[in-house]
Amino acid sequence: MTSETTSPDRIYRSPAGIAGGVVLLALGAWLGADAVIGGTGRTPWLALAGLLFAVPLVVAFTIRPAVYGNDDRLRVRNPFRVITLPWAAVASFRSGYSNEVFDEAGNKYQLWSIPVSLRARRKVQRRHLRAQSAARGQQDATAPLAEQRAPADKSMDELRELCEARAVARTSQGEPSVRWAYEIIAPAVAGAVLLALLIALG
Repeated sequence: MTSETTSPDRIYRSPAGIAGGVVLLALGAWLGADAVIGGTGRTPWLALAGLLFAVPLVVAFTIRPAVYGNDDRLRVRNPFRVITLPWAAVASFRSGYSNEVFDEAGNKYQLWSIPVSLRARRKVQRRHLRAQSAARGQQDATAPLAEQRAPADKSMDELRELCEARAVARTSQGEPSVRWAYEIIAPAVAGAVLLALLIALG
């Protein structure tokens, strides 16, 4: 009998995005601390309001995005929303200038943590052409060439395979759900309001 226990999540994130976010947060912390400690007049308050506004946005667009896939569902953590799609509710994936998933109702959700890199695709294509040229005439030339894919495309291939394998499972049924990330939105809005008030009162 086949077990239908939930498998551990496969996690897809952007190392470049995370690294960029860490750098921006470190820079913001350094500049903010300097303004708060050494600033005069309204400068410390403006710095604090600016940090309250900017830090959640930096986290939202760099460190937060992630895609989780297990035997039951796909969970997409985007900057301001978390989308949960049981595999049966997934209609298709699309890879163009961005990677996207569609549900059965036709709604589209972008996969922020699996960014498309046209440079990586061109690099793989050049490698493919060089290998094809070197292997021309060999009977097994096409075997290794078919496996060459850009990292983001490999991730999308894995998600498609998982969806196809699990869409009919009993535990993969259900409706999509979307939750707004108020833990990101609320402080960013508060920071924007406070910053606008400080500027207006100045």
